[in-house]
Amino acid sequence: MTSPHSTGTTPTSANPPASFDEIRALIATLPGPDEAARAAARAREPTLTKPPGALGRLEDIAEWLAAWQGRHPPAVEHPRVAVFAGNHGVASLGVSAYPAAVTAQMVKNFVAGGAAINQICRTVDADLRVYEMALDEPTADFTTAEALGEAACVRALAYGMMAVEPGIDLLCLGEMGIANTTSASALASALFGGDPADWVGPGTGVEGAQLARKREVVAAGLARHRDRLSDPLMALACLGGHELAGIAGAVLAARLARVPVLLDGFTTTVAAAVLEALSPGLLDHCLVGHLSKEPAHARVCRRIGKTPLLDLGMRLGEGTGAALAVGLARAAVACHGGMATFAEAGVAGKE
Repeated sequence: MTSPHSTGTTPTSANPPASFDEIRALIATLPGPDEAARAAARAREPTLTKPPGALGRLEDIAEWLAAWQGRHPPAVEHPRVAVFAGNHGVASLGVSAYPAAVTAQMVKNFVAGGAAINQICRTVDADLRVYEMALDEPTADFTTAEALGEAACVRALAYGMMAVEPGIDLLCLGEMGIANTTSASALASALFGGDPADWVGPGTGVEGAQLARKREVVAAGLARHRDRLSDPLMALACLGGHELAGIAGAVLAARLARVPVLLDGFTTTVAAAVLEALSPGLLDHCLVGHLSKEPAHARVCRRIGKTPLLDLGMRLGEGTGAALAVGLARAAVACHGGMATFAEAGVAGKE
């Protein structure tokens, strides 16, 4: 397990997407699941030495991995955890319990190996990459201007696509960014509607007047950009952040490369939900690793049709919940590929 440090927001690929139109064109070319691999997984499952369905969601995970890796049996040999970090202009409005400087400080902690995500990556034997996205250039305050604008948003999407390197067979996505639950709350409200206050939670632990302030900021941002929020990509540009766009880009690149994805908590799931709003089914290669304690995460998961794999009362971010679910994926693969069949074990099957 390693934790190198990547910086910047400009991709190095020869032909990165340059506009939202190019992002939409890319989406139209993305592959679907490998139905032959899915069928092979389904055919093997009933032959294993257990009652049908006895391993519950582990059986579903094995089939999902086969379908989206495009091979049978599936494997989880080179999982990667990618943590995207960015700063937000709305942090100056008193929406977080911590100052914006904490983002860079936590990135240093990740690189030094001192954060929770480092310990979990060691435990599940996952590779860790930390993508620092222009921390000295926070987004604009979205109550007064577009947080990113189209050009910066596309650059961040393209940078996120770089996280999907050859050899990865499972990608876990997480984030770090003071005030990014404010951004995610505004974006969720733009994507799914309803009372904006219902999408706002404590984040880093705010309550009382500070939580009320956070709700006011979200409402102000939505009002400021209300005429532009019907387009999910423009909503991301107006209300999102570098790290949210980076996560969305990584999800796109993973689909293109046939790499299954585990999403972390509220902010990560909202970032990915932009793509589902653009094209229903675009997140079929994704599962949600855990249910965050952030109240609106369950609502987002329902809206995109995902049932989280774990529910441990966590709300840390950093990709921690997604990384923990790597253990489930490894167990699913081991059971699916390693269990004896009834014939091999000389065990009588179901009559």
